[in-house]
Amino acid sequence: MKQLRIPAFLHDVFGEKQSIGSIAVILLFGGVLTTALYLRFPELTESLPIWRSTLALLLVFDIFSGCLANFTISTSNFYAARKKNRIVFIAIHVHIILGAFLLQQNLAYSIGVWAYTIVGAFVVNALIGHRSQLFVAGILLSVGLGWIPLLPGMHPFLLIICLFFMVKVLFSFAVNHYGKVIDDTGTEK
Repeated sequence: MKQLRIPAFLHDVFGEKQSIGSIAVILLFGGVLTTALYLRFPELTESLPIWRSTLALLLVFDIFSGCLANFTISTSNFYAARKKNRIVFIAIHVHIILGAFLLQQNLAYSIGVWAYTIVGAFVVNALIGHRSQLFVAGILLSVGLGWIPLLPGMHPFLLIICLFFMVKVLFSFAVNHYGKVIDDTGTEK
């Protein structure tokens, strides 16, 4: 499949080279799911200023798109070769809190999901190179998938975003899915 060289400012999103098909699927997924949620729950943005709604929806798009992008070989390899970038990436992910604030949703729930996800991601990240990494990540993801929907009164919009946020950061990103760094020619580094 045709690989594109990704501009340096987008390496953190797509890695250094990415297939056109992967980029299209990632952007389409993020756009379609964000649009579907916006159309299904228009009341969330009706009383908000346009800048606030736009920023919130961009954060939601980033969560959805990033969930898939982090599963690609290119993005995984980019971070596998840059351990410091991986830690910074985990630490800066406050999307769920900012999104809940912008949409005037339950901050306590978003902070709880954020804290669980970030702590879990650091635990999983610390296990890179260990055989148990994928299993521990699976346990932490499963626990989160089990308890988050049990939170009383959570708006379905926020629930969906919280679940994808957790998948994105805790499982899609923190796990080294390919177990090694492979360059563009297929050679292990």
